[in-house]
Amino acid sequence: MERLPMNVFIVFAHPEPRSLNGAVRDFAVRHLRRAGHEVRVSDLYAMGWKSELDADDNLVRMPGQRFDPSMDSSRAYANGTQREDIAREQEKLRWADVVILQFPLWWFSMPAILKGWVDRVYACGFAYGVGEHSDTHWGDRYGEGTLAGKRAMLLVTAGGWESHYEPRGINGPIDDILFPIQHGILYFPGFDVLPPHVIYRTDRIDEAGFTRVCEALGERLDSLRETAPIPFRKQNGGDYVIPALTLRPDLAPGRSGFGIHVDQRSASPRDSQNTTR
Repeated sequence: MERLPMNVFIVFAHPEPRSLNGAVRDFAVRHLRRAGHEVRVSDLYAMGWKSELDADDNLVRMPGQRFDPSMDSSRAYANGTQREDIAREQEKLRWADVVILQFPLWWFSMPAILKGWVDRVYACGFAYGVGEHSDTHWGDRYGEGTLAGKRAMLLVTAGGWESHYEPRGINGPIDDILFPIQHGILYFPGFDVLPPHVIYRTDRIDEAGFTRVCEALGERLDSLRETAPIPFRKQNGGDYVIPALTLRPDLAPGRSGFGIHVDQRSASPRDSQNTTR
């Protein structure tokens, strides 16, 4: 079956290009391009990315005006007065069919520079603050929004064993750890979120192990178009009470936690791991 080419945007957050992450990124770029896809990479450390969201991100401000992160972001985006680095990253997101966020898991989250990329690039009016607010529709978000129709995946490395991140593992389920990123950062503005690709025990990977890492990642990259996304519930799809935005009492009765926001009726066995135990 012929695979149609896609635009793939990789946001890379690791300070050492000679690291395992750097080698994995280089493999991913080569593999995707050999398959006929267009690839762009934002190497945040190499770019010297400014991670702090502040008043300087709006190039035109009134003297003495109090800085309001959301309002300043909204004005700058609407008026075309954002810093150029922000506008360039937004254009890459518009261009992309698939976005891959690649990073090492540091203290149970993404590196600060990648969080700063989200803080600044996800401007009000671009990634949030869009759509009508009414008794039946609470903004275009969680399954809707400006990035709807695009796919996204996390490519994550972790030093611990895979068992450490299983449902009964000491670190907690990997899907729970990644939930704020997958559901909050990716699904919120509309992405279809693919199950994450996690590489464990990174400090124990030798040459043979790296070959296996590349083989597994290559399979995931080859199936970016076909892989079923995590079936997160749509905010405005009828599962939530508006404006309270709580799950209807008849859905997942007696349960709470991250897992209730995954529709288990359409979840695959892999997705079912998102259920908090």
